[in-house]
Amino acid sequence: MNPGAPIGVFDSGVGGLTVLRTLIERLPHEHTVYLGDTARVPYGTRSGEVVTRYALLSARHLVSHDIKALVVACNTVSAHSLPALQEALPTIPVIGVIEPGAQTAAARTRGGTIAVLGTPSTIASGAYQAALGRLAPLARVVARACPLFVPLAEEGWTEGEVPRLVAERYLADLRRSGVDTAVLGCTHYPLLARTIAEALGREVAIVDSAEATAAALSTLLQARGLLRPPGGAVRHRTLCTDVPERFRTVAERFLGRPVESVELVDLAF
Repeated sequence: MNPGAPIGVFDSGVGGLTVLRTLIERLPHEHTVYLGDTARVPYGTRSGEVVTRYALLSARHLVSHDIKALVVACNTVSAHSLPALQEALPTIPVIGVIEPGAQTAAARTRGGTIAVLGTPSTIASGAYQAALGRLAPLARVVARACPLFVPLAEEGWTEGEVPRLVAERYLADLRRSGVDTAVLGCTHYPLLARTIAEALGREVAIVDSAEATAAALSTLLQARGLLRPPGGAVRHRTLCTDVPERFRTVAERFLGRPVESVELVDLAF
């Protein structure tokens, strides 16, 4: 495996860009290729079988870019399809967002209650609950679906009265129930982290699964001797399967930097 090869990252849409942003910040010398499957978003309304089929299409396309590792920056795919991806790509390390987030939450809880905040699909999958049950068996786990956080993040409404009221509606009872740790179990939610933290209270530890995933990937690459050494220009390619101009606009908001171009690709069945 070539340490100078790029890291592949994919999601059903733009949410995984928060994972990409954290990866770039933590591993500034690494090349990346990001793929957003915007033609088929959202994955959360699909069956597990269909999600896995779509995930394999994205993964195989990224493999064609000679990636050295694959980051599944999507909670739905991480919940339903990670074993299938790992089986299909035996020579490439494949890492999802759920296990790193759960591990960090288990380490940070002070013995109280861990809240899992996610989309209805991720919450219904029970993936975070199962991981936390294994990693922190003595902790109480409360799962809460917060679907309106996704459109708020995509529209850039991350602070102010509207997101504050939404967060209060979703989370006020958790603040009163002894939650000491909250996992942001959707890749859109880090953009609302400050608003979520204010709704839960400053004593609650907020676990960003994007940050946890970046840390896990850094450790994995280092252990396998796959970290790219410093030097030379760093390349970040951005791909999507539909509406590239809309994708570019939202990508710049999520990444906090200009995106020079978005390449339109076709994932053939």
